[in-house]
Amino acid sequence: MGDIGMAGTKARRVALWAGAVIAVLLLAVVGGGLFVAHEMKARVLETLGPLGSVEDIDVGYARITLSHVRLRGPQGWPTDDTLRAERVTVNVDMRALLSHRVHLQHVTVDGFYLSVARLPDGRIELLPNLRQSTREAQAGSSEAAAHAQEDRLIDHVTFERGAMEFFDESVQTPPYKVLISDARANVDNLHLPALAEPTKLDMSGSIKGPSHTGTVTFNGWMKIASRDSQTHTTLRNVDIATLDPYLLKKAGAKTTVTGGTLDLTLDATVHNYQIHAPGSVTLNRLQLSDDGNPLDTFLTIPTKIAIAALKNHDQIKLDFELDGDLRDPKFSLNESLMKKLAAGFAKAVGVNPEGVAKNTGGVLKSIGDTLKNLFGK
Repeated sequence: MGDIGMAGTKARRVALWAGAVIAVLLLAVVGGGLFVAHEMKARVLETLGPLGSVEDIDVGYARITLSHVRLRGPQGWPTDDTLRAERVTVNVDMRALLSHRVHLQHVTVDGFYLSVARLPDGRIELLPNLRQSTREAQAGSSEAAAHAQEDRLIDHVTFERGAMEFFDESVQTPPYKVLISDARANVDNLHLPALAEPTKLDMSGSIKGPSHTGTVTFNGWMKIASRDSQTHTTLRNVDIATLDPYLLKKAGAKTTVTGGTLDLTLDATVHNYQIHAPGSVTLNRLQLSDDGNPLDTFLTIPTKIAIAALKNHDQIKLDFELDGDLRDPKFSLNESLMKKLAAGFAKAVGVNPEGVAKNTGGVLKSIGDTLKNLFGK
């Protein structure tokens, strides 16, 4: 009996020790979890910076959810916000975080609005306030400066149920706006801060015009640090009227696109800042209006001549290739594309570019003579 009692006492001691160890481990996990939650909240607020706001931050195990996120545009931005989202959900690799490494396995941005600006020199600006906040945080805190240099990996980012608005100042001032609705996007493999590895991109959406709703898709990969990339872009059934500033050159007149759709395919490869981009544009049932101003042109052809030539062409397909050095300040993608399309358009509709140039020169001379007579000089 004594042996049995001693065995029971030993078993109870083992159970008590095991319970104590489990309790200590639970306290450590809870304490570590609270520390991680505090750290994650602090990092989120640091990232948003003074121009950002979030209504609620909910931290659970391996997941953080942000509600009603807003990033206001910096001074000079073409609209109020650079980003809005109803909800942002972040799945965190906890083992990495406990080892002081940042590894986000999946970020979902739901119910979003994203604005993108294209500057007069053609540069694309996206979420500039995040970079501004990072610089300000680094200047004000050695800890934030250290965070900015940390190795961070984001496996996958999904944008759902949103809209993207492009403000293009390279074609006109104030910037021309193109809204992409029903937008969805996926971004894979963001390795910060170097961004030297290929990041995979995939985006789709709709472009609504006065009479047609077209689609846009964009996919491929990009090394953000070096700008090396290989991408494929398509436009399908896009209302040509939404692309007026890219195709029409106006002299204060009322020449407009009154009908027609556009399809585009573009395969672009960039290596060491050299771009090679073959593609094609198809104009379907294009219609133009003209108020008689001889200076107005469509793809560099006087509008009156273009309208006459289009009467016998329901569909015009233009193939082109773009090649150039992106570091060359004289090289413009817009200008190069327009030159290629203009030459193809003139050939497709049977217009002699040299004759057009002579006609245009004669028109300009007549206008110049009229102005001389008007001002007596």
